[in-house]
Amino acid sequence: MNKIILSEMDANFKKEIASKAGAEQFQRCFTCGTCTAACPVAEVHEDYDPRKIIRMSILGMKEEVLSSDALWMCSRCYTCYALCPQGVKFTDVLGVLREMAVAQGYAPKERMEEARKLDKFVQELRCDIINQKLHPENDVSKIQKKLEKEINKKW
Repeated sequence: MNKIILSEMDANFKKEIASKAGAEQFQRCFTCGTCTAACPVAEVHEDYDPRKIIRMSILGMKEEVLSSDALWMCSRCYTCYALCPQGVKFTDVLGVLREMAVAQGYAPKERMEEARKLDKFVQELRCDIINQKLHPENDVSKIQKKLEKEINKKW
């Protein structure tokens, strides 16, 4: 593990985040881990850890946070939001971090819209697969074509 040298971190980063609508309470996090334990993305992606993102943000690790692929992994299901005992509203905080990443040049501006489209696509795909499981007599090729088309899109 790398050492974190606080004097090299951006002490104003947490204030910058907290000044944005939806992220006002994020510093209330006491790292209980409820968000990560309940997160469906963390369940399948071992490197995704909402608690770690919050902690890094509070410590002022601005560049590491805003350039992280983890910002784009959230499925925006709001499970963490609903269960957080401190009312941190992590899904909204993540939205703020995504906006900051784009505004400050850590991610291309198109990424926000592409992420929104992908979130919608994933929900549609989930419903299509469930429908296929419930009605196996239906043709599966429509789902396969949809998935292939999405996989071939560039970010």
